[in-house]
Amino acid sequence: MKFLPGGWNGLQLDIVGFLAILGEASVLTNAQVSSLSKWFLIPRLLPAPQALIRTSRPERLEPSAGKVLGAHSGGIGDHVNYIAHLIHDGSSLRPYSVRCEKITKNPSKIKDPPALVQSSYTGMMNGSHTEHHHHEKSTTTTTTAPTPTTSPPKVQARSRSWLTFLSILGSAMSAALLALSIHRDDGFALLATLLLSSLSTLIGFSNRWRLRLQQRTSSRAVPRSDIVIKYPNGSFLVVRCEEDVARELYWHPEECEYVVAARTYRIISLLGTLVLMFGVICLGNAQLELQVGFAASYIILNAAYWVVAALPAQWHWDLSYYEVRRMKVEGGENNENFTSALWTAIAITGTTKWVTIGNIAPVSSEWKNWMREAEQRVTPGGAEEIGESIKLPEWDCNLALTNYFNPQANGEDLV
Repeated sequence: MKFLPGGWNGLQLDIVGFLAILGEASVLTNAQVSSLSKWFLIPRLLPAPQALIRTSRPERLEPSAGKVLGAHSGGIGDHVNYIAHLIHDGSSLRPYSVRCEKITKNPSKIKDPPALVQSSYTGMMNGSHTEHHHHEKSTTTTTTAPTPTTSPPKVQARSRSWLTFLSILGSAMSAALLALSIHRDDGFALLATLLLSSLSTLIGFSNRWRLRLQQRTSSRAVPRSDIVIKYPNGSFLVVRCEEDVARELYWHPEECEYVVAARTYRIISLLGTLVLMFGVICLGNAQLELQVGFAASYIILNAAYWVVAALPAQWHWDLSYYEVRRMKVEGGENNENFTSALWTAIAITGTTKWVTIGNIAPVSSEWKNWMREAEQRVTPGGAEEIGESIKLPEWDCNLALTNYFNPQANGEDLV
């Protein structure tokens, strides 16, 4: 069986231009974090560049499903912000698990004076409080909070990551094809290389942005800033943090501040569309050897982009501005049912207020009785901390709930 009876000249690669526009999903997966990096601006071959030539750009990062609650303040959020979800790795929580973490700002990353850097977490744990979300009701007193100052972005793209490798790989392939085009004296291949490579710079400039996190601007007295995140799978994440951290990560969505205005962006997008079309046309008229080179380049790049798209998102973001410490919960993080998980979260926070406000538990009379008893069982101010561990009050929450539903059940048929 012969595949090329007429030799290599019989090979048809006129469709090679389609390889340049394949792979949209893998490119879009890390599009936002990629455009934060300066490496995104270098001229290079980029698979499916049309995926980044859009009529409008995202104004906010995509949130995750979940309910955010102020344990003591009464604040409510309908979703989990993207950066907060990344920092706490919320997708790793198993059903009915409960995790407790402390998050603070990394002192080495803060430009404020030391006295302000140490502002109030210790004080908060002793009863001092800071400002909170607009849904909260303030009834307590606090120390004065530091005035926010202009600072570099708190969260950025990693300067050295697999996304950087992709940019360098695409640039190296552009350089190789450019040299090969000159060596083969192929004008169409040279134009295709220049057009398709410069397109990445156009796209990078038009999508260049800066992540803006909300900062507090006043020092009103508010309740404590402990956060409870309830995920759809029945798991809970309890976060102990300062008010300024809570405002930045949990209460206000991240905003994308673009370097280029919307009108200018549309003009650049139009120019980019024309560059892409002419680049594909030139590619289709290049010599066979150069078309083989382009085909191999785009196949390798598409495979590389798919691999990187499958990596954890945390690998691409520089989250070192925040320090997270996981507390060891007595009895472990995993629970057998929702009742145990709910009691653990209540015991850690020391209150059932957030459960009622967030409609976390059923509203039957039996559950209301259970909630009242749970409120009596908790330690005011939250569960006791012993080093890096949290000691929970002793209480058989499942037996108590079963007895409320059926006093004769003697602990069977747990809910």
